[in-house]
Amino acid sequence: MSDPKPRPDFITVVSGLPRSGTSLMMQMLAAGGIPPLTDELRAPDESNPRGYFELEAVKKLRTDQSWLDRARGRSVKIIHLLLRELPVDGRYSYRVIFMKRPLGEVLASQSAMLARQGKPSADPAMLEKIYAAQLSQVEEWLSQQSCFSVLNIDHRRALQEAPAVGREVADFLGADLDLNAMTAAVDPALWREK
Repeated sequence: MSDPKPRPDFITVVSGLPRSGTSLMMQMLAAGGIPPLTDELRAPDESNPRGYFELEAVKKLRTDQSWLDRARGRSVKIIHLLLRELPVDGRYSYRVIFMKRPLGEVLASQSAMLARQGKPSADPAMLEKIYAAQLSQVEEWLSQQSCFSVLNIDHRRALQEAPAVGREVADFLGADLDLNAMTAAVDPALWREK
């Protein structure tokens, strides 16, 4: 019996704006063979019927980074605004899969999710300006950090060209992933706000 493959030393981070396809990418990675670091506290719902793949501890990244050692060799979802809270002192290296989705679709999806929860949504024009500025700042910051490698993945391509996107992700991570399982994890019917 051969030894199991050693887990890579880097942390695979899935990031992007809310409703940009981060849960979709986490599903693809999990199906492909990269275990997610999640606590499953946020249950699947109508907005994300296959689950959110979140870790509550991520929200406290600024004050508690004790869980990062457990993230090595795994995937973890970290919202775009919290990427700058990750330590850049050389203890960790990160490969970030950054999900991109047109802001109009992000805002429509977010508005639909809030409506399902009975919550009001903010002014779309204001949110669009805020998100655009945040993305610009995060992208600039990431480009200046030597411990980060970034692969941008378009949400639409992940849904429409899953085999090709799976191959790009596998190459980026240097991992032998199950590309058929990654493709099977994609459900284009869940792409509701276009």
